[in-house]
Amino acid sequence: MANSYLKVYIHYVFSTKNREPWISPSIEKQLWAYMANVAKEINVDPIIINGITDHVHLLASLPSTITIADVMKKVKAVSSLWISRNFEDLEDFEWQVGYGAFSISHYDLKKTIRYIKHQKEHHQALSFEQEYVSLLKEHEIIYDKKYLLG
Repeated sequence: MANSYLKVYIHYVFSTKNREPWISPSIEKQLWAYMANVAKEINVDPIIINGITDHVHLLASLPSTITIADVMKKVKAVSSLWISRNFEDLEDFEWQVGYGAFSISHYDLKKTIRYIKHQKEHHQALSFEQEYVSLLKEHEIIYDKKYLLG
């Protein structure tokens, strides 16, 4: 085969450090746009970014030139620095060290976009912890509760 073709969708989920409610409605649209630009700078196609006060969902299409871990490292580091420099009351802002990354089939793309788009409504009935455990179970990921959200 003369060319290589791929389409890899990853649904990232990551939290503020200690799940602090630092992402207020007043900054979230700016933050999502900034994160989208960071992703684009590393040739990652951000499809949708949304979240609530203590966590973010990012659905992206990855090129063959970057790893899942490198996307998180770059997006979290650059956005954390941007937040702490641009919002006085968030100078101590940090993301939690870990993250979840789930592969999404092309056939589940619209369903996942809808899910991410409606985070605020979704979390009226479900905590972040419940949502995260549900995603881990749905993707058959074995986890240790003591490291889950600490």
